[in-house]
Amino acid sequence: MRQPGGIRALVAVGVVGWSLIITGCAGSSSAPDAAGSSTTTSSMTASATASASASASASSSPKKAKKKHYPTGPAMLLDSIAPLSDTTVGVAMPISIVFTDPVKVSARKQIEEHIKLTTSVPVSGAWHWFGTRRVDFRPRGFWKPGTTVSMVASFNHVGDGHGRYGTHSYARDFTIGADVRTHVYVRQHKTVVTRNGTVVRTMSSDAGSPDYPSWDGTMAVVNKSRTVRMTSCSVGIACDPSDPDYYDLVLPWDVRITWSGTFLHYSTGDPYPGHSYGSHGCVHLSYSDARWYYNLVKQGDPVTITGSPRGKAAGDNGYADYDVSWREWLAGSGMKQFTTQV
Repeated sequence: MRQPGGIRALVAVGVVGWSLIITGCAGSSSAPDAAGSSTTTSSMTASATASASASASASSSPKKAKKKHYPTGPAMLLDSIAPLSDTTVGVAMPISIVFTDPVKVSARKQIEEHIKLTTSVPVSGAWHWFGTRRVDFRPRGFWKPGTTVSMVASFNHVGDGHGRYGTHSYARDFTIGADVRTHVYVRQHKTVVTRNGTVVRTMSSDAGSPDYPSWDGTMAVVNKSRTVRMTSCSVGIACDPSDPDYYDLVLPWDVRITWSGTFLHYSTGDPYPGHSYGSHGCVHLSYSDARWYYNLVKQGDPVTITGSPRGKAAGDNGYADYDVSWREWLAGSGMKQFTTQV
């Protein structure tokens, strides 16, 4: 499906769903695709672009402004913009835009300058490019709960000499919800959940094994599903049913934190967690804890894992943007640090 003007329908990243997704626990570090192909698709409404009027010169014979000419071929398309409008997200949720084709380094600052951010309180942050197709915005620290955010991306006048990066303006309006944070202590086999700084639940948990450790670092909730089919073959662990590492299970209460297949969930293979290593990288909770956790958390809530030997997840493995230091973040930014309009 395509929007008018050649803009493709956008992927709705992070939708709560009941559909079965075939995946596995933390076996690889690559995303299904740049926008997350395992999620539900939804079109994004294009807002009308106001035509810019040229200001008259004080001279009696004003010079005509030079028009920018772009090739007549198809415009650059957008794969996705997250989060969706009219949603409430967590304090670690970035604004993440994915283009269908590579964006030249020379055009990146111009693109950032054509994305207007308005917030209910001033927010200091920056854009950062992950490779050639994805650009994310995040505050230097987490968002303040209750902040309302409005984004208008107008790419119809942006080009790099080889083509335009869009033909419409696109909008997002969302709200930052309660500050819900999760800390998984791998060695202590426990997971602690806080809400606005107060501990609301401490749960027994098991993380990845020494052979298949969980990621360390801070990852934001990507999405969640009532059930997920998890297979070892889908993440390259084992495809032979006779292999001791082989599994093919449908498991409930699944909260996803990386594209590579890391979840917090219940597992029939580890029904009473809190004393062992029960997974290939996921974090196992008891059935009642997993159900409670599933119903509590939302897209963008930060999940921090410590005590695992694997190291931090890459920033673009889901929404692990806060695994990137601020210095590194600014190094990959065109505009560098700025404060949003209020």
